[in-house]
Amino acid sequence: MQPIDDLGMKPLLPELVNHIAKGQVKHRAARGMVPCVPVSSPMAKEPKLRIIPLGGCGEIGKNMTVIELGNDALIVDTGVMFPSADLLGVDLIIPDFSYLRERKNLKIHGIIYTHGHEDHTGATAYVVDQIRGVPLYATPLTAALLEVKLRDAHLLQETKINVFKPGDLIQVGPFKVDSFHMTHSIPDCVGFAIHTPYGLLVHSGDYKFDNTPIDGRKPDYAHIGELARQGVLLLMADSTGAERAGWTPSEAVVLAGFEDIFREAKDRIVVASFASHISRIQMIAELAAKHGRKLAIAGHSMTKNVEMTRKMGLLNVSDEMLVDLSKINHIPPNQIVIMATGSQGEPSAVLSRLANGTHKSLDVMAGDTIVISAHTIPGNEESVSRTINKLFQRGANVLYDPISDVHVSGHASQEEMKLLISLLTPKYFMPVHGELRHLKAHRNLAIQSGIPGERVFVVENGGVVQGDKTGMGVTGERVPGGYVFVDGSGVGDIGKAVIRDREILARDGFMMVVVNVDGGGHVLNEPEIVTRGFVYLREADELIEQVRETVYDVLATSRDMKNGKRRERMQDSISRLLFNETKRRPMVFSVINER
Repeated sequence: MQPIDDLGMKPLLPELVNHIAKGQVKHRAARGMVPCVPVSSPMAKEPKLRIIPLGGCGEIGKNMTVIELGNDALIVDTGVMFPSADLLGVDLIIPDFSYLRERKNLKIHGIIYTHGHEDHTGATAYVVDQIRGVPLYATPLTAALLEVKLRDAHLLQETKINVFKPGDLIQVGPFKVDSFHMTHSIPDCVGFAIHTPYGLLVHSGDYKFDNTPIDGRKPDYAHIGELARQGVLLLMADSTGAERAGWTPSEAVVLAGFEDIFREAKDRIVVASFASHISRIQMIAELAAKHGRKLAIAGHSMTKNVEMTRKMGLLNVSDEMLVDLSKINHIPPNQIVIMATGSQGEPSAVLSRLANGTHKSLDVMAGDTIVISAHTIPGNEESVSRTINKLFQRGANVLYDPISDVHVSGHASQEEMKLLISLLTPKYFMPVHGELRHLKAHRNLAIQSGIPGERVFVVENGGVVQGDKTGMGVTGERVPGGYVFVDGSGVGDIGKAVIRDREILARDGFMMVVVNVDGGGHVLNEPEIVTRGFVYLREADELIEQVRETVYDVLATSRDMKNGKRRERMQDSISRLLFNETKRRPMVFSVINER
């Protein structure tokens, strides 16, 4: 096993791997300790250990896992998922955590966060709003991003955020949690080792083994080796890249790719990325300074994150470098770079509004170089492709992965996954963070790495893995683990029925018929017919006349019926007529006014 990437990144030496696996490389002796939260009640003598994924297992996004020990609980991450194109009008999807509200005797001692990406932190305000008083635990950058979300939701004053550093040992109620640094596409990422009476539970977080990271902070191999020496009961590991062979390239590849872009671009540069991708913002700021350009930030969430991380000293961008978005027209195009949101084609984000020409202060200019510095999340392919095409139509030069080295995955590929399993040698294995196909592929890698198949648990959202001193296994129990839709200010107030109605309206439109009748059911005046998204009335005279005749026929033969029954009969009759004539099924409404 001797992978070497394009930049000459050397692999871990086999001798080092062996030493780590045997626990012969020591972790630093002293680690910080975050003050503990008092335990409200003593643990049962032999409490059951339960792991329940509420999100992130069977999908990409909304990662959230509950770890229970008797009636005490700990949550790992509270993320969101971006809606696919068929979820019309939905802004975000958050985990269904009704199980936590309904189980009254469960004491939730805290939420610990692996890193600051939206798919791990985006639902924080919604969870905190429903589970009041739960403390949060996060590394400095993640804590800063959480603070922005909680301040916007007016929940910051009542929520305690405990900040720890990678490598610290933290006490969360009865749970002793060991954190260890991992590399990903954002700084301050950690995995967790949670001590239980039955052994260590290790949660990898999102990770890859990057030995040439931009910030110079490599994975904490020594700490991983120390955990292996203690003995790992269960490893829960990121599965996103389980279908990708080999090793994931280093973030250094992206730096080289952007160097070429800055050197060659003649006019403005616009870089679209996630609002939480602080390391990418730092990279672009440093390149802008090197090439004599100013930096502007476009997008509410990115602007807020930049303000907070600069204030905390986590983002090093000088006041002289930053320029207000409203003033960039006074700067020559070859002296400005803009960081923007919208790398996933979100309709309300900056990049989509640029593509559609609807941004209030920015327009695409011929000669602009627009860089989409992110992988497309599954389900967003159509919207991202549409955005790219529209940007090309407006005269921009659009660069994106895979045609340019502007992004590399932050997730481990197959060889790294096998390395993590080999280093930790867990007794049981549970793939997390991925669609079902990713979880299955990761299961196969675990078996190849020597874990017996019966000890590998592929569990989708709502499934329960339970353990005690006799071992671990998947129970037949299921808790709610579906979708909760966020639509505007509404949370969970729309469900599958509403989505189905929106699909029908989007596909076939609707028709509304309003008719006034007297007490005997006789029509007083001509029915009013309104359609939207179905037919253009002025070009459908014959069809509309057939609808009128149907209205008259229904009313003439249903005078002895109650108004509700007449209305249902009219809607059914009109629906049959429209399908017979057009083979389409618009939504049909009827209103019968008795006067």
